[in-house]
Amino acid sequence: MASLEVVRGELADAHRDTRLNLQSVLESGSLTPEQRWGVAVACAFAARNEKLKEAILHEARQALGEKAEPVVEDARAAASLMGMNNVYYRFRHMVGKESYSTKRAGLRMNRLVQVLTNKVDFELVCLAVSAINGCEMCVQSHEKVVIEGGLSEDQVHDAVRIASVVHAAAVGLES
Repeated sequence: MASLEVVRGELADAHRDTRLNLQSVLESGSLTPEQRWGVAVACAFAARNEKLKEAILHEARQALGEKAEPVVEDARAAASLMGMNNVYYRFRHMVGKESYSTKRAGLRMNRLVQVLTNKVDFELVCLAVSAINGCEMCVQSHEKVVIEGGLSEDQVHDAVRIASVVHAAAVGLES
């Protein structure tokens, strides 16, 4: 398993900014370590690059120690749920027909309320994954929940910065 430092080193010179940003967004900011690594792990799952995912999982486990597994499991669940919800709700938004908006989704989403960490952090992770997946409705919905739950716009901003850089790193590793 490659460390995140090794993965960063594998990014070509064309991705120098991403290489530098990947280090900086994971080192500082307004997020707690659990929030930061939960977002990074979920976004690595959403970005679908195996090497990046394994490196981020390894770093998250090292950084969080015994607190890692609930964070990782919530991140895994958030990535999966948003993989489903972002497609469904993005479709409803893109079609723009009221008839689809009134239909019941009929999709199981129990994990949204059965989190292992806490509801607000889980919603923040869902927001970051939804940003990667480009679902406007989900981004707006999750942003509202986390702000009402006591997080700041700076925390939302930092989560989306992590999402954007993790996604860029996955693109860079694939190109």
